[in-house]
Amino acid sequence: MSIIEEKCKSRGVRLTDQRRVIAKVMSDSKSTFGSKDHPDVDELHKRVSLIDKRISIATVYRTLKLFEESGIIERHDFKEGKSRYEPSTDQHHDHLIDVNTGDIIEFVDKDIEELQNRIAKKLGYKLVDHKLELYGSKIKK
Repeated sequence: MSIIEEKCKSRGVRLTDQRRVIAKVMSDSKSTFGSKDHPDVDELHKRVSLIDKRISIATVYRTLKLFEESGIIERHDFKEGKSRYEPSTDQHHDHLIDVNTGDIIEFVDKDIEELQNRIAKKLGYKLVDHKLELYGSKIKK
């Protein structure tokens, strides 16, 4: 059973055959911190169509919306104009987006986490959540 299928079961989300295919493809798209990618709807539809050609793009949209509303996946709106998705996780991580290739690199940096907490505290706040997206291009050697 895939990660997303397990989350669906634990949250009481009914899995039709088509939802199961979408869940499997989403789970295979990315493993936490061993990231492969964060597919958008078009890419996900292309991948699920290789398994079941009857799955429409509308079904992919509806399924992703259901999974997102159930806290099973997270939607990211990086600066490229299309939403990308990844399985929800309890492990915090940030993203570095390559502006040339669109590659998304996940990372955790202890110094950045400490700095964010210090800044919040200095301004009189306790940090309860945050999201960090860095955009860059690969340095050519």
